[in-house]
Amino acid sequence: MNQLVEHKLSCPYCGALIVVLIDTSVESQEYVEDCPVCCRPIGFDVSIPAESQDDEINVMVSGEDE
Repeated sequence: MNQLVEHKLSCPYCGALIVVLIDTSVESQEYVEDCPVCCRPIGFDVSIPAESQDDEINVMVSGEDE
């Protein structure tokens, strides 16, 4: 599997479609990244099952108030 995979999702604040790079070398990760459109912080909770394919990446996003 490639170490960086593009993942498309919607910003929980402004609804803009954004593309983020997911590091698939780490099975579980949590981090915050600002939306490139509205600049508000988006919380990411990423999990990648062992031996998974690119389409098996689980990405949950949340805003500050969630």
